[in-house]
Amino acid sequence: MSSLERMYQVESAKILLKRGAARERSGPRIRVGRTVVLLGLTSLFTDLSSEAVNAILPLYLVYSVGLSPLQFGALDGINNGAAGLVRVLGGGLGDRLRRHKEVAALGYGLSALTRPLFLVVGRSFALIGGLVFVDRLGKGIRTAPRDALISLSVPKERLGSAFGVHRALDTAGAMLGPLVAFAILRSAPDAYDAVFVVSFASAVIGVGIIVLLVPPDRRPAPHEQPELTLARAAELLRLPSFRRLSLVATALALATISDAFVYLRLQRSLSFDPRYLPLLFVGSACSYMALAVPFGALADRVGKRAVFLSGYAILAVVYVLLLTATSVELLLLILPLFGAYYAATDGVLAAAASAALPEYARGTGLSLLASCTSLGRFAASLAFGGVWVALGADAAVGVFTAVLLLALAFAAHVLRRSPDAA
Repeated sequence: MSSLERMYQVESAKILLKRGAARERSGPRIRVGRTVVLLGLTSLFTDLSSEAVNAILPLYLVYSVGLSPLQFGALDGINNGAAGLVRVLGGGLGDRLRRHKEVAALGYGLSALTRPLFLVVGRSFALIGGLVFVDRLGKGIRTAPRDALISLSVPKERLGSAFGVHRALDTAGAMLGPLVAFAILRSAPDAYDAVFVVSFASAVIGVGIIVLLVPPDRRPAPHEQPELTLARAAELLRLPSFRRLSLVATALALATISDAFVYLRLQRSLSFDPRYLPLLFVGSACSYMALAVPFGALADRVGKRAVFLSGYAILAVVYVLLLTATSVELLLLILPLFGAYYAATDGVLAAAASAALPEYARGTGLSLLASCTSLGRFAASLAFGGVWVALGADAAVGVFTAVLLLALAFAAHVLRRSPDAA
């Protein structure tokens, strides 16, 4: 080897060492892959669509249609719980057929079809409830296979980061949706039809991205993959880490006040113009979007269990503040904390469950977990609406604060015996 070649090798080694040192100083890069980003964009446009509608539903149903808190609680319970009825179907189909993309696209398409129908149902509580139900069925079908695609596209040690990136993009849509709804209603009060048209257009874009751009899962099937049946799906709950996680997530869901009730409580406490209600969704979504990736990366480093429990501790603080929310200053504190709660729990829970499940049943397991939490939230919405009607809003928040603290203590006790990865 000539002296010139040796000199070249030495200089090349120096450059590589400098690059490595610079990379260490700048921190680890979060690499999640094309599939995660495209699914995030799909969720961005779909959430823009759904949250534009969800942001006006409390305003529309309570102030325009005139529903009582109990009636609204029933409809909100459908919104939160209906998806749980078909989540297992969506996740199981994706696993059994090994077509997670196609099943997820079906769910996105079903939700998109409901948007123009809001234009023709008028103020009928039954018909609006039916559309909300179908929309949530679409969400139930798509969520587990979509999350399975995410979890199968990255190594286990980057699951928190992958779900954090996806949830950040997802929440960008959740932030833009209420802004779009607010802008429309601000320029043309009672122009709900315009909101539904814009919502439909955004949903179509989301469906187009997953159908045309997201690559399917082309990994070869394992040689000894067991056939997935309903009985085998239920057997996933025998996995100790997954069983504990499902138990804890369900208990905490039963103690969770729905977003719509939180925002209605704030509006009534501060007595501001109901037209500004959609902006409350934006405030918490900004915080969620900003913190989803950092919390996901933190979960990969320090453990998903600790980050998940800290998120519900933040939610307990939010509930306490709700009882004393009489100033704009407290509102500006509650909304970022509410977003932080979601950033520390939503994607982190999916990442923890993915780490505890075998690959061949990833979608089925995620759907089982989501079904448990959805049904828990359904029951919680009904209970909160009933307590609000019977005892008042303050009493309802107080009862749920106490129940959440008990559920959080139970969760900490149960998860203490689980591996930190789960």
